[in-house]
Amino acid sequence: MGNNNAADGGLLAGRGPETLGTGAGLGGAGVAALVGGVLLISMVLAGNSLVCLSVASERTLQTPTNYFIVSLAAADLLLAILVLPLFVYSEVQGGVWLLSLRLCDTLMAMDVMLCTASIFNLCAISVDRFVAVTVPLRYNRQGQRQLLLIAATWLLSAAVAAPVLCGLNDVPDRDPAVCRLEDRDYVVYSSICSFFLPCPLMLLLYWATFRSLRRWEAARHTKLHSRAPRRPSGPGPPMSDSAQGPFLPNCLPSSPSLLQNPRGSSQPESELSQRPCGLECLLPKAELPQAPALPSRRSGVKITGRERKAMRVLPVVVGAFLVCWTPFFVVHITRALCPACFMPPHLVSAVTWLGYVNSALNPIIYTVFNAEFRSVFRKSLRLCC
Repeated sequence: MGNNNAADGGLLAGRGPETLGTGAGLGGAGVAALVGGVLLISMVLAGNSLVCLSVASERTLQTPTNYFIVSLAAADLLLAILVLPLFVYSEVQGGVWLLSLRLCDTLMAMDVMLCTASIFNLCAISVDRFVAVTVPLRYNRQGQRQLLLIAATWLLSAAVAAPVLCGLNDVPDRDPAVCRLEDRDYVVYSSICSFFLPCPLMLLLYWATFRSLRRWEAARHTKLHSRAPRRPSGPGPPMSDSAQGPFLPNCLPSSPSLLQNPRGSSQPESELSQRPCGLECLLPKAELPQAPALPSRRSGVKITGRERKAMRVLPVVVGAFLVCWTPFFVVHITRALCPACFMPPHLVSAVTWLGYVNSALNPIIYTVFNAEFRSVFRKSLRLCC
């Protein structure tokens, strides 16, 4: 990886006095950056802290999917604590970096790692849901697999960001007034690893997961509605031949004695299937719809209603992430691949702010689209107030 200076490349805006000037520090733009930054940091800290506390205190929220949501919230919390204050300080100064270069390198490394951790956590959720829906026999609901995936996401994120702390930014003629990633090759590498490779993989896995889930639910719905009606217990008119379904040679006609136990109550479906004229006698096996090898009683694993509700929130979370971060990474990699291309400083600043706003959106999404999170949030807020 060569030391090609990125004239305008960096995870932060990388704007120096030659672009905005030092006079913008305490002007209208500086005040707006300060107010917006304080508001954004407060929202990220409050919302994501509430997510973590809610999952930790409420047993109903302690599901495999929510383990990853807590990890995602932790990444947003660290971003608000370690990155956003210095980013806002730089914005207030008009993009001029007035602190030490070592602190700048630490800021760049943390920014890369936490952004990468966010998208890797979303990828880990897609892998976990794909395994749960398509290979239920191999799915572990006790949390060990989820914890291993979470640990792997953070280790990989740290590996992507490590070169910055290992002296990658120490290049000759470095401008101390600009905090940015100095190596264009690394900018391309980190963008591909952090965004352009995980995103297509994540979308593909979600597409396969929800496609399999829809097929399973459709087959289950068809199977439930194709069952022949059972005669209720007690006296009543005899069932007609058409209501009994096709008559098979090896089956005895249905009678109350086969549908009732000695006490006169209806037999469970599992016992009816063992009688001479169970469901398999009324319908040929070929006509019974077979559900895919998803949640099954034999495997002892199924997607619960709570997890299905949680999965409905995931497309919204992923969509919000892509809307917020795609413009940033497109601008980011374009500046690295085309140093001569002019990017307005205000555009760079806008897409950077948009990416950071995503850290405050997830708790709002959980509140709007997940009734369980909403009720727990209300309970927690009542206790706090």
